Amino acid sequence: MAIVLATAGLLCLSAPAAAQDPDEPIRAAREAFAKKDRPRLASLRASVAESRHPLAPWVDYWELNNRLFEAKTEEVEAFYTRWPGSYVEDRLRNDWLLELGRRRDWAGFARDFPRFRMNDDREVTCYAQLVAYQGGQDVLATARKAWMAQREPDDGCQLLAQTLVDAKLLGPDDVLRKLRHATEHNRAKLARQTAALLGDPAVKAVTALFDSPVRYLALKATAIGHLRTEMASLALGRLAASDADQAARLLQDRWEAALGAEHSAWAWSQVAKQAALGLKPEALGYARTAWDALPKKSRDQPDWSDETLGWLARAALRQGEGSERWKLARRAIEAMSPAERADPSWQYWRARSLQALAPAGEAGDAARAEARQILAGLANQLHFYGLLASEDLGGPQPLPPRSGPASDTERLAARGHPGLQRALALLNAGLRPEAVREWNFSLIGMGDRELLAAAQLACEREVWDRCINTSERTRAEVDIEQRFPQPMRAEVHAKAKDIDLDPAYVYGLIRQESRFIMDARSHVGASGLMQVMPATAKWTAKKIGLDYRPAMLNDRDTNLRIGTAYLKLVLDDLGGSQAMAAAAYNAGPGRPRRWREGPVQEAAIWAENIPLNETRDYVKKVLANATIYAGLITGKAASLKARLGGPIGPRGASAPQPDNELP
Repeated sequence: MAIVLATAGLLCLSAPAAAQDPDEPIRAAREAFAKKDRPRLASLRASVAESRHPLAPWVDYWELNNRLFEAKTEEVEAFYTRWPGSYVEDRLRNDWLLELGRRRDWAGFARDFPRFRMNDDREVTCYAQLVAYQGGQDVLATARKAWMAQREPDDGCQLLAQTLVDAKLLGPDDVLRKLRHATEHNRAKLARQTAALLGDPAVKAVTALFDSPVRYLALKATAIGHLRTEMASLALGRLAASDADQAARLLQDRWEAALGAEHSAWAWSQVAKQAALGLKPEALGYARTAWDALPKKSRDQPDWSDETLGWLARAALRQGEGSERWKLARRAIEAMSPAERADPSWQYWRARSLQALAPAGEAGDAARAEARQILAGLANQLHFYGLLASEDLGGPQPLPPRSGPASDTERLAARGHPGLQRALALLNAGLRPEAVREWNFSLIGMGDRELLAAAQLACEREVWDRCINTSERTRAEVDIEQRFPQPMRAEVHAKAKDIDLDPAYVYGLIRQESRFIMDARSHVGASGLMQVMPATAKWTAKKIGLDYRPAMLNDRDTNLRIGTAYLKLVLDDLGGSQAMAAAAYNAGPGRPRRWREGPVQEAAIWAENIPLNETRDYVKKVLANATIYAGLITGKAASLKARLGGPIGPRGASAPQPDNELP
């Protein structure tokens, strides 16, 4: 309601106009754009422009974008002139650069690309590298990086790669390296497109090994020739994704000797990775075999992906014992790319390995000093590993002091910012995805004080996701209460208290689930503040004796009551472990029950080994959020380690049996 009232004031609508819903033509235009209804779009563009609606730039964008394949440069330049500096200008430039690339209009591309502000489209980047190469620039390093980072097949990156292959700047080893990455990540279309750079035989081989790696290995693969060796190792990697143990047997029985050291080591690394993802006890042994198979020249820097190395490190943390745990974890971390090694998770575990492996006395002083330096660099960062690092250095640290609030002048500038105002108007019209893009574009180039003022504007309008997102962008100045707001404080505390649930934990979960968006809806159908699935809501409502109808799930209080009740149920079922309960809330209770089986391990290692990327990230963020909220609520430094609790392992024999009815 606060958004509607504030934005209605922004638009200066009269009562009769408001009754006619002036945003209806905008929604109609968005629908016509989705349906590619060109006549309807042209008509709406004209009427919206005539009424001088503040969202006219968007209708103009939809209308031109819908026919961009036949547009002329003069039309596009006229659009840029009508909406200079706006999101839609840069958004259309992104679309137009792609169209120019497809047209092979390199002169037009070269003229327009320097004005592209977002510059975040991978295919545009590939086209830009191709144009730079045609202009005589040395682009090999940046072009290879852009091409290797490609995730889906497209024209621009393939054309760039084909050009560089034809010029013999990219060789077969480069193509085969990308083939490994595409295969490892199950990107069949990208793998086939990449294989086309090597010719039809490679395309046929890739198609066959994706269709059935076992059949390919049995009928078509031989270890004669470099390409066939590579394809056999790819087939083993594909097989490992569905059956790591079978792939291991085939390697042992035949392929390890046939492939040679480098290809054999890569295939074993895939077996180890997939076993680690499955939390199999064999994962560590497979990892040892992969390391041992490496030729001497690549013992320290194998040509393995960062994702593979990450799972070898996790397997060592989960299953290793004594010094071996830390030696293998450190070896995997130090083999990662510099960018991956800089990730806070791997910085933290590298520091822990340095501490664990440091010799006693003076001989270990340098390693311990390096570990402390790494931890100190993490300790002032407001995330899971930053909070752990601060405790490793001596105890939980107080939250950072709040920066001075935005001044009247700064707040006035934010309220008058055209892009921020359009974003609020888009929200009022019910076009949240467009609003988010408009808002985020408007933040480009803002300093800390401007960001704090923009965040405050969002907070005042109760647009909590933009409030949090914007405040998190500041660097030197931190407004911790902006970053971790507490909407509905009375309601959250009351409902948490009623069922003996920590309100900081509830806030930590909501902040991660929905960013306090009341009508949030996930791609799988979860709804509302606490992102409750319909079936879960129905079951929980019955469990707590709530007279419930599906339409009630989007009611704030009902959603909060059902969500907190379900959270309490999974928390109790999992012995009070907040890490496992957060995992259950995100991925269902059956998964953390399985994930706790195996070795007993510290909770942070258990969280790091969660096999689902989304859930692993979710658990870390919920617990870090909850720790910070606890500090805000109590006014005292809060401990993440206390919240993580003791070691996690199989359910004890004396513990209550799991509630198998929990959805």
